[in-house]
Formats: sequence, C-alpha cells, structure tokens
Amino acid sequence: MSKLLRLNKKNFRSLLNKITHNRNQIDIKTEFIVNKIIKDVMKNGDRALIKYEKRFNNNSNIIPTKDKIKRSISNLKPELKKAIKDTYNRITGWHKLQNKRDIYQKDKFGNRFQYINRPLKSAAIYCPGNLPSTALMNCALAKIAGVKRVVLCTPATNGKLNGSVMYAAKLCNVNEIINLSGASAITALSIGTKKIKPVDIITGPGSKYVAIAKRILSYKNLIAQERMYAGESEIVCWCDDTASPNEIAYSLLAQSEHSDGVLSIMISKNFKLIKKVQNKLKLLINNLPRKKIISNSLKKNGYLIHAKSDQEILDCIEYISPEHLELQIKNYKRYINKLHPKLNTTGSIAAGPFSSMALSDYGPTQHSLPTSGSARYSGGLNVSDFSKYISVNELSKKGLKFLSKSGYILAEEEKLRGHSLSIKTKALRSK
Repeated sequence: MSKLLRLNKKNFRSLLNKITHNRNQIDIKTEFIVNKIIKDVMKNGDRALIKYEKRFNNNSNIIPTKDKIKRSISNLKPELKKAIKDTYNRITGWHKLQNKRDIYQKDKFGNRFQYINRPLKSAAIYCPGNLPSTALMNCALAKIAGVKRVVLCTPATNGKLNGSVMYAAKLCNVNEIINLSGASAITALSIGTKKIKPVDIITGPGSKYVAIAKRILSYKNLIAQERMYAGESEIVCWCDDTASPNEIAYSLLAQSEHSDGVLSIMISKNFKLIKKVQNKLKLLINNLPRKKIISNSLKKNGYLIHAKSDQEILDCIEYISPEHLELQIKNYKRYINKLHPKLNTTGSIAAGPFSSMALSDYGPTQHSLPTSGSARYSGGLNVSDFSKYISVNELSKKGLKFLSKSGYILAEEEKLRGHSLSIKTKALRSK
C-alpha cells in the first residue's frame, strides 16, 4: 500500500526526487517496442495494423459499419444516454467560452497587423474503449474549433464496440470512427495507410505506448499532439482535520484505478489523519473491482506525506506539479481566491468540501490535463489546441519608411546582408 513519509528540510529534495523519479525516467524498453511497431506499420501498413489488433484486442475489423455503431447505441439504457448528453451540454457550453477570435491592430502609420485564427483541417481523438467522457472532452473541442474532419480512434475488444463511446461520438458529430489501439494506431493516424487517412493532430490520453508513440512521431514532425504531456494520471490531496478520511481515501483510490503507473499522494500536517487514511485505504480497496490495479499502483507510486507547515506543503506541490490537486482544507479560499503562486504549477484544482476530482472528470472543465511535471508550463486541453494563428503584415507607405530604418540597422547588426539589402530595396518605394 501507500508509503508513509515524513517531510523535513534535510530530506525535502531527496524525498521529492524519489517521488517524481519514475515518471521522468526514459522507458528504454517500451521505447524500443514502440519504435519496432512504428517501423512495422510504416513498412506493412494495414496488414501490420490488423496483426496488432488481433493480438491485443482480438479484433480484425478496423473500420466499423454504420449498422454496427447503431446497434451498439441501441443497447444503452435511457438514463445512461441522458447522463452522456447532459455531460456533453456542460462541456460544450463551457468550452465555447474559449473559442479564439482574430486579432487586429492598425497603428498611427496606417500599418495593419493581424493574427487570423483558423482551425486545423483534421484531428484524431484517441479514446480508451470504456471512456465516453474522454470522447466528449476531446471531440467536442475539435468541433467547437471548427475542425472539418474529426476521427475517433477507439479499440473494439473482442470485436465489440462500446455503445456509450459511440453515442458520445454521435453527439459530437464525429466524421469517422476507427477501431485501433496503442502505438500502431498513433502511427497509422500520423502517416496514413490504404484504409486510414492521416490527420494533422492526435489528442487524447492512453497507455505509455501511446504517449511514447506520440512523442516519437511528433519529434519526427509527422504529427502534432497536445501542447501538454498526457501520460499517467496524478493526484495530490492536501488535507487537514476538517477532511473526511473516507473521502480522502476514495480520491486516492479513484485515480489509482486508472493504471498501476498513477501517482497518488496525500499530504497533511495531521499525522493522526494520515494514519486513519492509511487504514481506510486497506479497508476500502477490497470493495473495488480494480483492486489489483489499485494495489499495484499504490505500492509503486502511493505516498502519505507528513509535513510540519503549510509552506512545506506548498513547496511540495510546486515541486511535484501535479495533474490534479484537491484542497480538502478549511482555509482553501485563501489559496484560490487569488491563486497562490505555488499553485501555478497544477493542472486542475478541486477546492473545498463539496468539490470532487473524480466528478470533475465529467465536466464542464477539461479532464485531459498535463502530467509528469508538464503542468509547470502547460494547461489542459483547450480549443486552441485544434487551431492555429496565421500572421499578416500589411504596411502603408508611411509605415514602410518608419519601420525600415530600425529593421535595416538590426539586420546589419546581425550580419544578415541579404536581409538589410532586401529592406533597403523595399524602402525605396516609400520615397
């Protein structure tokens, strides 16, 4: 189960290095396997895709028929369909507020400068087979951005489609659905095959094989991915004596059931509370169907940290830069009303006694969030991930005369004679 650690000035750095060590390691073995799969798909195309689908999902049909999709949706209970639709409405309502507009400026010389925002032509959403919320969180944003071709990539285990994911795709007006998984799926969507057309960007969470494939293929400039790094999930729960041991334990268990690579941390000044949570974890885990995954996750990356001061806790949070932060403390408003600088490195915050990180997974705010420390420099998935800006410079005669002076001087300073002569030649028009 989770390891109990005591934080102090002497061991602070070494302790936090130990906690974050695994997530920042280059997994050479997995990277080798992913590179092998990428090369196979590049060489053998659809034949390689079907081989991996048979091996990992017992499925040989990578393009589902419309009839098969309809049948999977028809089996859903009305209350489930309503829950998915309500979640869709919340997510779209919230994320429409992010839609980017063109930026325009005209200066005193009559120069016009523009940033023209345009959607990408195509996007693929990678969605694990049982997560309709992930389909909604990604597909809805792509459509809000105005992407014309949105592809949902999700496995069909034993040839069966997940009806709730298919219904989420229908609500989002997804254009294509393909049944692929893992590194082979990412490769196919990056380079294309006879059956699969390539896309401009791939978003959505997945296994370490998916995350590494995205990284390798984006490095080769074959595909774009989210600005953040979407890897194994993470949670830090900051708790005091007003928090419920039951609620804390379930927050940690909820994240840990994703996979055995999840980082789950509770941190508190109250040692008695920590011991209560430790006991609750041992007791409550027995009631959960993913007990084995959770148990492995907590053994590998579960920590209960005893700190002496709020400052130590804030320093700890800033250093870890977690995907999720729960503030189960009495004075939480002190830290979020004017966001504390030490919390700038978090992906998402669930604040106060009535907030739940697990519930936030279902909107309206985004649940595709930065992991592995990438919350230091990026936020969660947003509408702008599916669009780009095109800059336009339109100078007037007066503007050319004014700007060319400093431009010429800088080009000369940088010893770029071609630049300076180009500017000088153009400037003749302003005379």
